[in-house]
Amino acid sequence: MICALGSAVCFGTASVFQAVAARATAPGTGSGVDPALLLRAVKQWRYVVGLGLDGLGFLLQIVALRSIPIYAVGAALAASLAVTAVVASRMLRVRLSGVEWAAVAVVCAGLAMLGLASGDEGERVGSTTLRYVMLGVAVGVLALGAVAGRLPGRGRALALGLGAGFGFGVVEVAVRLIDDVSPGALVTNPASYALLVGGGAAFLLLTSALQRGSVTTATAGMVIGETIGPAVVGVVWLGDRTRGGMEWVAVLGFAIAVVGALALARFGEAPAPAEEAADSSPSGV
Repeated sequence: MICALGSAVCFGTASVFQAVAARATAPGTGSGVDPALLLRAVKQWRYVVGLGLDGLGFLLQIVALRSIPIYAVGAALAASLAVTAVVASRMLRVRLSGVEWAAVAVVCAGLAMLGLASGDEGERVGSTTLRYVMLGVAVGVLALGAVAGRLPGRGRALALGLGAGFGFGVVEVAVRLIDDVSPGALVTNPASYALLVGGGAAFLLLTSALQRGSVTTATAGMVIGETIGPAVVGVVWLGDRTRGGMEWVAVLGFAIAVVGALALARFGEAPAPAEEAADSSPSGV
């Protein structure tokens, strides 16, 4: 759980750097997903710093996924929005309302409940069919991004967010489906390709969402996509369980953490400095 929380800290801090960099990157043509956007974004030093933090967060995520259930790791990753909110309040002088500080506390409470109730990771290794299903979902995320530009503004933002969430969810499950890291086994395991395709597609869709459209809507969709689906897969197909008699604590903690993260969805975008936020909203919300 410490590794999962460390991963959330890395991802949440990276979001601040990447969101600012994405908004400063010259937009491409059209309104959909721009594959060249990542190449332009990496020219921004803040985006590179964010990628470094993402890399460290991913390593911590792998350790966590090898030790505790997917639902606990997924909730911790959704809680990275709470980290983003706190970091933004310090680095960018963004003012959090009382409700948003309360949401940060709610997220922490939900994670504490999950940490208390979580058992060991499931002992099932997953079937070959599940590995191919994950690869199919990863390819589907790419297809979703390809058609996102044809949707209206709000629908596009939701599609990009859900797609990014599904991609990150594929990564969470794929890590558990890779039980042999020898080169030969990695090459023949569909989960290896699912991890690469899902992760790459998620980064592309998320970067596009950070630059254009309603990023608050996109971030809310991402939180839903990266938590609920992987949690179900972990419980139903990989045998994730809670400590004896604490199922209701885990379910309630998971729900509380996700709801708290959704309340902080606006911090998925590049937050405006306090003086700019005050111009657009007297209450600072």
